[in-house]
Amino acid sequence: MHFTSEQRLDDNLLERAFTLGDIPGILWTPESASTSAPAPAPLILLGHPPLGLRTMYPRLLDRARHCVARGFAAATIELPGSGDRPRLPAVDQARADLRQAIEAGEPVTDEIIDALILPLVDKAVPEWQAALDALLSLPDISGPVGYSGGVISIGVRLAVVEPRVSAAVLYAGSFVPRAMFEEARHVSIPLHVLLQWDDRGNDRQASLDLFDALGSEEKTLHANMGGHTGVPQYASDAADQFFTRHLR
Repeated sequence: MHFTSEQRLDDNLLERAFTLGDIPGILWTPESASTSAPAPAPLILLGHPPLGLRTMYPRLLDRARHCVARGFAAATIELPGSGDRPRLPAVDQARADLRQAIEAGEPVTDEIIDALILPLVDKAVPEWQAALDALLSLPDISGPVGYSGGVISIGVRLAVVEPRVSAAVLYAGSFVPRAMFEEARHVSIPLHVLLQWDDRGNDRQASLDLFDALGSEEKTLHANMGGHTGVPQYASDAADQFFTRHLR
């Protein structure tokens, strides 16, 4: 991990950009008001849609502020095929096929969803694990670790294969390959799932079926009226409280 910039923001927030090989990322940590080294902070990994870190930065910064205000560190990385990273032609073609099907009023096939999501999951999850290796080696970061938001299939896979992730907040708002329903049965960590009931880009029934398939004994579905970006503040507050219970 190589830090490329550092800036002190308001709200007791230190932001550091980094690269991990060719993967860009951002780390936000509480800035201690004293001269002594701060106690290591538990870490929340901030997932996001494959729209690029520059596009997502304002929303990620807002989420990071909420994390830091509760004493957590927060970090994110650029997804494969996004931002300035090399394109994934097969995923780009699947995205074009998806748009064409939606515009034509045709059903989105399992083949399109698989081609769009599964390569992203296969590439992104090992990169999140490599980022976690590097982040947990820093003196101001410690476990336990939470995962929040982003492509829900990435969150499901990470919850299955990464034992250092102790709890997750999953956002139901992306297409889910059928294969992920079987993986979901192996998830055992506490989960808090957010669902926007009127999200036109989300298959509501698939989200409900996925929640039913998740194997965790402790799982909560927080469904709210409104579209994809209309998550009410009280729902975000409930997600923050979930992490406080499980990571502090």
